[in-house]
Amino acid sequence: MFDIQKKEITWGGRPLIIETGHIARQAAGAVMVTYGETSVFTAVTAAKKAKAGVDFFPLTVNYQEKAYAAGKIPGGFFKREGRPAESEILISRLIDRPIRPLFVPSFKNETQVSCTTMSHDLENQADIPSIIGTSAALTLSGLPFMGPIAGARVGYIDDEYVLNPTEEELKKSKLDLIVAGTRDAVLMVESEANELSEEIMLGAVMFGHEQMQVVIDAIIELAEIAAKDPIELPEEEDHSSLISDIAKMAEKGLRAAYAETDKQTRVGKISDIKDAVKEKYAPEDDDLQSILVDGILKNLEKDIVRGDIIKTGKRIDGRSLDEVRQVIGEVNILPRTHGSALFTRGETQALCVTTLGTGDDEQLIDALTGSYKEHFMLHYNFPPYSVGEVGRTGFTGRREIGHGKLAWRAMRAVLPNKEEFPYTIRIVSEITESNGSSSMATVCGSSLSMMDAGVPISRPVSGIAMGLIKEGDNFAVLSDILGDEDHLGDMDFKVAGTSEGITSLQMDIKITGITQEIMKVALEQAKGGRATILEAMNKALDTAREEMNEYAPRIETLQVKKDKIREIIGTGGKVIREICEVTGAKVDIDDEGIVKVSSPDGKAIKAALDWINGIVEEPEVGKTYEGKVVKTVDFGAFVNFLGSRDGLVHISELANERVKQVTDVVNEGDVVKVKVLGIDDRGKVRLSMKALLNDDAEKDGEDDKE
Repeated sequence: MFDIQKKEITWGGRPLIIETGHIARQAAGAVMVTYGETSVFTAVTAAKKAKAGVDFFPLTVNYQEKAYAAGKIPGGFFKREGRPAESEILISRLIDRPIRPLFVPSFKNETQVSCTTMSHDLENQADIPSIIGTSAALTLSGLPFMGPIAGARVGYIDDEYVLNPTEEELKKSKLDLIVAGTRDAVLMVESEANELSEEIMLGAVMFGHEQMQVVIDAIIELAEIAAKDPIELPEEEDHSSLISDIAKMAEKGLRAAYAETDKQTRVGKISDIKDAVKEKYAPEDDDLQSILVDGILKNLEKDIVRGDIIKTGKRIDGRSLDEVRQVIGEVNILPRTHGSALFTRGETQALCVTTLGTGDDEQLIDALTGSYKEHFMLHYNFPPYSVGEVGRTGFTGRREIGHGKLAWRAMRAVLPNKEEFPYTIRIVSEITESNGSSSMATVCGSSLSMMDAGVPISRPVSGIAMGLIKEGDNFAVLSDILGDEDHLGDMDFKVAGTSEGITSLQMDIKITGITQEIMKVALEQAKGGRATILEAMNKALDTAREEMNEYAPRIETLQVKKDKIREIIGTGGKVIREICEVTGAKVDIDDEGIVKVSSPDGKAIKAALDWINGIVEEPEVGKTYEGKVVKTVDFGAFVNFLGSRDGLVHISELANERVKQVTDVVNEGDVVKVKVLGIDDRGKVRLSMKALLNDDAEKDGEDDKE
């Protein structure tokens, strides 16, 4: 009944199994990839006919994690998986980016890739098996996919590259890099690094590309025995005559329009030319003809822009290949925020705002590998007005999540140690203008806004986006690309880092891959561009302010013994609530006994710390304390001091003279001073009021002698 085919190899010291023919046999392609004991199932389906009225490839990639994969039940009221988490969206993008450019351009059938993590061993992450599974399923499906590809994760531990490091190994790695590619070239890179050099980063990419070749071989071997016959694509119509006519009508005007250095002027002229062409060659009621004409115009634009750059070395706005647009950094833009910065690079602008919070503001992340708290957040918003358009607002798209995560990775390497700077940090980047690489503007603006807020980052971070024009063997690498250069070019290569090295690298390719030579040129050119941008940023602010904004909360930390945590919290949180209500400060305590007291008011912090110190302080023999009488008995009075600590003042220690009844001297509720006489083996404390009277008498006698 089942025609199960599988390939098994040892890869990175663990078994990698690719299996098909057992599950989801009605899908165009379906595989289960198991790496270690992490299993990801991938199914690929495609419509039988091209989707009418579209000028793009309608590909959808959905990655989902099932809670049962790690033996968990989902939280929440409904107890089932709901909308995708941020991590799932990011992995969906990670899968999409390397496969999209490998489909035959004429293929416009709606295509869906569904990846589901069904087992997770808490060691091997599911993103790499997802990329491999998608590649295998597409290769087996018969769809016009020019693969296969593979993906690999690369770590850098003790100055050595490590293939597919485990979750535990990543904690000590200076690098977390994912690379995907074909047999001959690299297609996609995503990484986070701890200020590593260009040479180390390039070496990591090439190491990963080399190590993934055995996986590509395994997919090819599986396809030789299990792949479906390729689907037939309709023959493309000959539009050479229409292409020639449109070129005669529009080429001269488009060349003149692209000579305009101002974006809005250029866009306006290009729009007028396109409208004139469509009016002549594409009737309003013929959507398919309109799409055809749009495609011809786009190709004409690509030929003009790309050809001019290759021939002259000059770009749309007149810059040379490695020239960066004017950069302006400004700080303290908003009066009541904790830190703010406006970063402008040409016609791209980001307003970045930093807010400091306490432990209560940390984000709780519920992942398959376990729940944890995140104290650093970076959120990116791209409103339609940033490009002068009307559009939908209020919805966070995949692109916004991806750009925000890229900037988040770029900044993590320079963050202060949480113990030294115990604040929750949230950055929001509002893109107010966009014409090329708003994500890298976010990196620069975030760096400035954090320093403006007094966050002691180790060094400022700058970022730049590089582009590529490749025609045959000729290529040109472009620094600080414009939106049009991104749209019409072959590569989007983003590099962020400090003066000491790279903190994040992301690369996407629109052609079938790039070589080591091109990547090396791009990295070196990016290094110079980052330095230029950093120099301009430093004119605004080159280090963190020594004093935080007056509206930011102040946080003081105190380490207490773990056995004192319960006393500080109290039954049902009674004590900690009372401290907060009375002092006005906010108190957080973790399982390790680290107490954080926060408030904009320094007096409130001191009052709360004094209270907590009183609770955790151990009584010392011979020391005097103030306390409250909580109970009287025939043989003495119990006095509460040092928070929840009680001690007994024996009736013989209440006064110098003989006391008949305890209540003759003290009553419940009285505040008295007591001296510690001793502490027995069981922790019971003996107190005395009489000893203080004698001490005072001796002191008075000494004063009289003087």
